Amino acid sequence: MSYSKQHTIGQSVWCSGVALHCGLKVALVLKPAPVDHGIRFLRTDIPGCPSIRANYGNVVNTCQATTIGSAGMAVSTIEHLMAALYGCRVDNLLVELSGPEAPIFDGSAAPYVKLIQKASIVEQDAVRNYLTIQKPLTVSKGDSFIMATPCDEFQVRYEIDYPHPCVGKQQYSWSLKNGSFGREIAKARTFGFLKDVRKLQKMGLIQGGSLANSVVFDDHELLNVDGFRYADECVRHKILDFIGDLSLTGLPVLGSFAIRKAGHALHSRFLTELMDGKGYATSKPLDFESAYLSPEVSALA
Repeated sequence: MSYSKQHTIGQSVWCSGVALHCGLKVALVLKPAPVDHGIRFLRTDIPGCPSIRANYGNVVNTCQATTIGSAGMAVSTIEHLMAALYGCRVDNLLVELSGPEAPIFDGSAAPYVKLIQKASIVEQDAVRNYLTIQKPLTVSKGDSFIMATPCDEFQVRYEIDYPHPCVGKQQYSWSLKNGSFGREIAKARTFGFLKDVRKLQKMGLIQGGSLANSVVFDDHELLNVDGFRYADECVRHKILDFIGDLSLTGLPVLGSFAIRKAGHALHSRFLTELMDGKGYATSKPLDFESAYLSPEVSALA
């Protein structure tokens, strides 16, 4: 019987960039890791170089980004890199950072996908387990919700609704087929509103934010002169964020997810309930290969 296998990268790759919230320039190195290692972040700027596993149980903050942490260290804004690793089928990796936050680059996951493709993806001699949704689960707050139901692939239907003429109500449905993450999701950039900038900066956030790494709206229009990458770029980026947060289960997921007006905080609460041992999901290997289970190898469209 042939089972789906785990993957890592073929060689170490390096890059650097500005972090969105702290505003620091941070160096990042992606390194191959052995089977069953998972994704770990290591802080080279802290004595002893402590590391932490990318896991939902280690989430310590969800304000404007997802932050994981433990005693003496934290790593913020990991969701874009985590989404790229998920979309590229990378199971085992060591991420070395010279600061407290992953680089934002252009505000999307595309630069991370390119970096992973540069490193190449290699199969490992170990079975890849999948987290399969076994029964429906809905987590909600007000008019926001996440609903998971059983499905033999990974599907997301996301809806947003912002009172802005350039955004409004958007909905997008997506499933993880070979190449679909790079084509449909990876290039979607993070977005925000000019009216919120000063308040967030007073909170110590978005110190590195700019039109080079965010889609920004004033009260009436889009400020980025190059326009949108997709007509519905905002909702696609919300899917990107959800993928990055969902990856903190530590396993690829098979299930269908209907989401409305959620964010990092609701994502985190959903993961806690999903993984609380009440039988909503179970881990098992799959005895088949199909297009949507193959490593992401396509170029960004």
